Amino acid sequence: MPGRIIEVDGERWSVIPSGRVTPYERDEFGLVFQAGTGAERVRRFVRYSPLGARRWDASLAELSDAQLRRLLVQSQPEWTSPDGLLTRARGERGGR
Repeated sequence: MPGRIIEVDGERWSVIPSGRVTPYERDEFGLVFQAGTGAERVRRFVRYSPLGARRWDASLAELSDAQLRRLLVQSQPEWTSPDGLLTRARGERGGR
């Protein structure tokens, strides 16, 4: 899945679609911010409404790094996010 990489306070975060489909289909997209690897991996989830393109890949490409940083600030830790339930249900190990 194509994604993006941003740097925030010296830490690299990969940004990919969460894969969760909502009833709003093209009006709302979920993103996963992930930093670190293995047991130290941290995942945060956020949903946003695109202002331009209505396809997740085009919408993600339209977001600036500054917009992605703002979304990261608004995001939820994996254990508090409904989108994080998918990763836990699949048996993937998440971060803090």
